[in-house]
Amino acid sequence: MSVTLADIEAAAGRLKGHAVETPLIESPALNDRLGRRVLIKPETLQRVGAFKFRGAFNRLVQLSPDERMRGVVAFSSGNHAQGVALAAKLLGMPALIVMPADAPTVKVEATRGYGAEIRLYDRLTEDRVTIAAQIAAERGSVVVPAFDDPHIIAGQGTVGLELIRQAQALDVTFDVVACPIGGGGLLAGVSTAVKALSPNTAIVGIEPTGFDDTLRSLQKGERVTLTPTTRSLCDALESPAPGELTFPVLLKTVVDVALVTDAEVAEAMRYAFSVLKLVVEPGGSVGLAALLAGKVKSWSDGTTGLILSGGNVDPELFAKVLRKEL
Repeated sequence: MSVTLADIEAAAGRLKGHAVETPLIESPALNDRLGRRVLIKPETLQRVGAFKFRGAFNRLVQLSPDERMRGVVAFSSGNHAQGVALAAKLLGMPALIVMPADAPTVKVEATRGYGAEIRLYDRLTEDRVTIAAQIAAERGSVVVPAFDDPHIIAGQGTVGLELIRQAQALDVTFDVVACPIGGGGLLAGVSTAVKALSPNTAIVGIEPTGFDDTLRSLQKGERVTLTPTTRSLCDALESPAPGELTFPVLLKTVVDVALVTDAEVAEAMRYAFSVLKLVVEPGGSVGLAALLAGKVKSWSDGTTGLILSGGNVDPELFAKVLRKEL
């Protein structure tokens, strides 16, 4: 079940012409602020506004004609939901998404706008995995996990593949690559590609404070499940545990995990908007937050790679962040 560079390259072939090859951008102001060169991979510019489209399309495009007819079921607070919904629309298959009732309205509306059916649930009293499994059993649909699937991981890994190849075209070698962590699908895919093509590059994951399940799991050497009693500003990163498939990859490839507070994330969102001229959602901002807070160390004098994973922020929340009310 492990994912290889060949799997990621095959995913890139399937995504060609469907996903956006997001650029590498550079901000002299950010370089001056940090005292290091940073190349930014803005997956905010990806279809559906987040990297999730990559994994979703790579998974759905490999379904058989019979499976496509019966459709797919997924569960997500937003970005995976949109990725699956759009991929299903492009491939002509039905999709039902199980979403928490308190998911950002912008994400729910966007998912519905791509043509998916939505089943809302109460995240405090209902279990989304059980709901999705029941619906899939009734309809004969395929469940599409958010991160714990080799095809999903391979699709997300195309972010890292592009990152390294674009850097090589600039004759740049990354000292470190900083990437958000939720369930670990993006980081597992990215780190697989990066370590295969640039073995000396350090991989650093970023988690919200209070949702440090990956950090604790790496420290213990086995998967740790958290039961948080609070919420994070980073709703997209509130996974209670790393995935069964993603964790072994992270155990081999990740050298460090930095933790960021909601205040640091809000500051990063303001900085991205005012200086980088990018709208970045809370979960997508954690790498920038860690860099601005001095929490990502350098291993050499090389360039830092930064992945901004998504830009689907609720307008009211974003307004509060910009007004410094959060």
